[in-house]
Amino acid sequence: MQRVCHAYAICTDVCGDEIFAWVSGVDPIREGRSVRKLFIFSLIALGAGPFVPPAAAGAFTPPAGCTGWLTVQSRACRVSNYYTCTQDAAGDQWRTDFDQEGLFFASRTNAEAQWVESIEMNPMVRQTLDDGAEDPASFTELLGGLDTFAFNLSRDNGESSSVRGFDRLTGKTVVIDGITLSQTEFEFTEDKSDGTTSKQRGNEFVNPDWRLFFAGPTEWDGGSGFVPMDGSPLQFIFPGEAGFFSTEPLFECDAVLSGYATEAAYGK
Repeated sequence: MQRVCHAYAICTDVCGDEIFAWVSGVDPIREGRSVRKLFIFSLIALGAGPFVPPAAAGAFTPPAGCTGWLTVQSRACRVSNYYTCTQDAAGDQWRTDFDQEGLFFASRTNAEAQWVESIEMNPMVRQTLDDGAEDPASFTELLGGLDTFAFNLSRDNGESSSVRGFDRLTGKTVVIDGITLSQTEFEFTEDKSDGTTSKQRGNEFVNPDWRLFFAGPTEWDGGSGFVPMDGSPLQFIFPGEAGFFSTEPLFECDAVLSGYATEAAYGK
């Protein structure tokens, strides 16, 4: 299914040391959702050049000062593009997720794979990691076998939450599209300021050299019981290869509800 949008408008807003630009337009395709969509693109640092929206051919262009290095095609109708930026701290990485209707999630992690910043679309909400975590997430500790974590998150809509859980290496490895990944087992609970609680558990994959998590077969519970989902990677694409920095997901798009792909994206 092809994305259809009309009446695009580009706006900008300054927030601290970062600039955010978004493209809004009417989207008559998303069923059960508002036809008004917001696509937010981080420009990383004040004074950075304007973000270039994806080209008509479905190619993603990162902000000025940033370099793309990996594209991952996954289950649940998702393609993710990874890039690093000279304006960020060493070890920081950005990921932008696209479904069959366009950009729906962006995130920045640091060298310890902590959830530094994320941006959800439709509606647009920016989430950041609070300072002074009780037990900061640590990719380094995970590589030793087990990492526990407890930290707080704040959103620009006034909401906040506390996250507590663990990641554990299972000792198993898998090879996906020629890339060897270590399997993890994880579980976490997120208690939100509105009184609701969500839980997620299951398996993910990590690449020790890239210091990245990739989604796997998991279960998510928003209060009505656990629901299975699987956003596992299927293809790894590098610069110069066909499909690099594509915005068109390839797998399971006909069978995926819009909300399913969004929840699958919340792998670290």
